[in-house]
Amino acid sequence: MLSKQIIAVARGRGLGYSKGIRRIVGTNLARGWRDFAASSIQKSTFHSSKLLEAVTVKVPTMAESITEGTLKSWSKQVGDSVAADEEIATIETDKIDVSVNAPESGKIIELLVAEEDTVTVGQDLVIIEPGEVKNTMPPPSEETGREEKTTKDSTEPADQQVNKKLPEAPTPSVGDKKPSEKEVSKKEAVSKKEKETVSVTRPAAGSRGETRVKMNRMRLRIAERLKESQNAAASLTTFNEIDMSSLMEMRKKYKDQVLKDHDVKLGFMSAFAKACTLALREIPSANASIEGDEIVYRDYVDLSVAVATPKGLVTPVVRNTETMSFVDIEKEISFLGKKARDGKLTLEDMAGGTFTISNGGVFGSLYGTPIINLPQSAVLGMHTIKDRPVVVDGQIVIRPIMIVALTYDHRLLDGREAVTFLVKVKEYIEDPRKMLLA
Repeated sequence: MLSKQIIAVARGRGLGYSKGIRRIVGTNLARGWRDFAASSIQKSTFHSSKLLEAVTVKVPTMAESITEGTLKSWSKQVGDSVAADEEIATIETDKIDVSVNAPESGKIIELLVAEEDTVTVGQDLVIIEPGEVKNTMPPPSEETGREEKTTKDSTEPADQQVNKKLPEAPTPSVGDKKPSEKEVSKKEAVSKKEKETVSVTRPAAGSRGETRVKMNRMRLRIAERLKESQNAAASLTTFNEIDMSSLMEMRKKYKDQVLKDHDVKLGFMSAFAKACTLALREIPSANASIEGDEIVYRDYVDLSVAVATPKGLVTPVVRNTETMSFVDIEKEISFLGKKARDGKLTLEDMAGGTFTISNGGVFGSLYGTPIINLPQSAVLGMHTIKDRPVVVDGQIVIRPIMIVALTYDHRLLDGREAVTFLVKVKEYIEDPRKMLLA
């Protein structure tokens, strides 16, 4: 009886013990699986959130009439950090250069387009991983490493320094075979023959190399428009001489005062712009354009001013010059000229224009026939100023003379109107006080 109880108790303990073990083991396993699953979910969430946060920068909208361009250069490379609104690429179009800026700070992880590739509006350009911009020190260069190594070697004690010279080349042994006299004479003959061949095939003196460079989009567009103007317009050019004495005297007298009061230099462009504006009011057909089978006359004047840039000639527009003074025109021309030279002109700066002024005189041009900037009907060309003998009141005197040229579209302007326009400009420049009375 006792043995049965003992066996029962033992079995009960054994059962309870095994149940306890199973309970403990099961609890530990459950905890382990929960911890593993939680860590896995956390890792998965971390990686997926990184992928979701990556920003793809696309080709921006450039203008209504521009749908594609050429990726000219990358300002950043893979692995570089960028700040928000920092320029990362430049896209060249047939009119302007468009900057692509980073939408937020982070690191470049992939470039999707190579330089000189054609890109379209909305195309993926680059992938950025958002994050704070870190100032990382550049890795030490090879030269720096060499200098440090040299310094370290020089600071070692003399007894610890090791001779680091390269082993000397082994000297030939006495048993080495010497070339025979026959072989030596044969080699000399071959060498002599090679020298004769070289002397015969030596190229002529002077360089005859050629370099081929792909035309940029702006230059291609300029060429296209110039040829279009030659083919479409019935172009004629009329010339005249202008005595610049009065205008030069006025400029000399007031330029310092204008610079002091308005922080702008008083040049000749403002006077010619104002003179052309007044002449265009008197000859409205010179301010008009042809659209289809209609002539469009305008009661405002938007002057396109030709500016030379490294990439080509551009014509930013000074708008509503009929409401502007000399100083206002000079300020606007100076502002637009700086933007053009810095490559910061926008399409809005060059859109429109009813008449163009081109000043080739700044480069020393004496004569020239400017080309009409379609759809405009005329363009004025200014040239350099030269002292010339002229007759004034029956006397021969020396005066500063500028040759001006007006190229006009004969479909819209007759010779009488074109010559009258140029004479009006001449009269206003030779006596600037007339512009105050017009």
